Amino acid sequence: MSVLIRNGRVVTAADSTIADVYIEGERVSLIGTSLDVDADVVLDATDRLVLPGAIDPHTHLDMPFGGTVTIDDVTSGQTAAAFGGTTCHIDFCIQGQGQTFAEALAVWHAKREGNAIIDNGFHIAVTDLEHGGTLEELATLPAQGVTSYKLFMAYKGVLQVDDETLFRTMEVAAETGALVMVHAENGDVIDVLVKEALAAGNTTPLYHALTRPPEIEGEATNRAIQLARIAGAPLYVVHVTCKDAVDAIKTAREKNWDVWGETCTQYFFTDITDLEEPDFGGAKYVFSPPVRDKANQPVLWSAVRDDVLSAISTDHCAFLLDGQKTLGRDDFSKIPNGAPGLEDRLRMIHHFGVNEGRISLNRMVELLATNPAKLFGLYPRKGTIAPGSDADIVIFDPNRMTTISAATQHSKSDYNLFEGTEVKGDVDTTLIRGTVVVQDGELRVEPGFGQFVKRARFMEQLV
Repeated sequence: MSVLIRNGRVVTAADSTIADVYIEGERVSLIGTSLDVDADVVLDATDRLVLPGAIDPHTHLDMPFGGTVTIDDVTSGQTAAAFGGTTCHIDFCIQGQGQTFAEALAVWHAKREGNAIIDNGFHIAVTDLEHGGTLEELATLPAQGVTSYKLFMAYKGVLQVDDETLFRTMEVAAETGALVMVHAENGDVIDVLVKEALAAGNTTPLYHALTRPPEIEGEATNRAIQLARIAGAPLYVVHVTCKDAVDAIKTAREKNWDVWGETCTQYFFTDITDLEEPDFGGAKYVFSPPVRDKANQPVLWSAVRDDVLSAISTDHCAFLLDGQKTLGRDDFSKIPNGAPGLEDRLRMIHHFGVNEGRISLNRMVELLATNPAKLFGLYPRKGTIAPGSDADIVIFDPNRMTTISAATQHSKSDYNLFEGTEVKGDVDTTLIRGTVVVQDGELRVEPGFGQFVKRARFMEQLV
């Protein structure tokens, strides 16, 4: 199958030009003006943007958590992704207590097998080095295409690891060319503050944020940075929310240490006052790290503009408000942490970032596609539009008006964090490896189309 995309504005992290894109099989073959080629399918992209498919490096599909399981399985979550212009994502394979890493990966592969809509890889979340996986087994994973190790410095008694486990994993990463990822909050302090809040009768969603203050995110971020530096491991801090953590990453990057960070769409648009939404509506905004004071939002925009933070993910971890979030109606600590967002990232960042002048179009592509591809071993196969790259392409109409709503989303969640938000710019067509996956508001492929992607080691390909 060959595809010709005609007369669109082809945008990469570095360039923007009116051109045609010719696709043969699964790869981009030619880029040029008025290409004289025959194609099986011709797509007119006049007055449209032709973007690299977005890559979401941080998602949780079909994941047990908080006494329940995220409402989006692989098919529904990836369908939402495809409609939102995301063509590849990296999901977190969570090692269960007592599981080897091979056993954990087998479970996660079974979730996606025959169900995948888009391409994806896995991070491995290290939770148990005492009774489950070993450091020796962990060292074998990069050769299998799993080239990032995630560690939780929060969720005491569930996912949190101690500093010894964190540091030993960092040493393995330094030896094997893997990238260390951390959820940076001080879980021990959170545990104390939560117990104190509940003992005082403070049970509402607001206390989810008040028991996880920004200072403990800043402290954990700095601690992870220093330990990674000692171990000689590259570090990626996930879902950064506040000035305290941004400042720690900024200092490290100014010193040219191997430290990178991401934030998530929701932290630009939600704040601590949302937790006080009446009738338990604040539970929609319970995710970790928590929503912050609104003063942190311009700090985050500045950080992504200036490359203090290098990527914007979603941390898509969707639950139902009614029946799942309500598990914590009388105790905020029992509200499952997480929110939907896979479908909305490109539209929200394009409208409020590009349209409102906070970042350039090229920088948007860098944050949503190129940098995630480079950091997570996918570039140049994915994350750009270039001859030889996978034809993961989004034809985006920058002038189409859309109102974001749970009523029209493809996630199974019963709410949307950005309900009623009107944005200018929406996905017209999504192609993955040269196949039209979404067009005219319809899904054009069956579950099983998406492929598992083995990723390169971190230091082998970072540019």
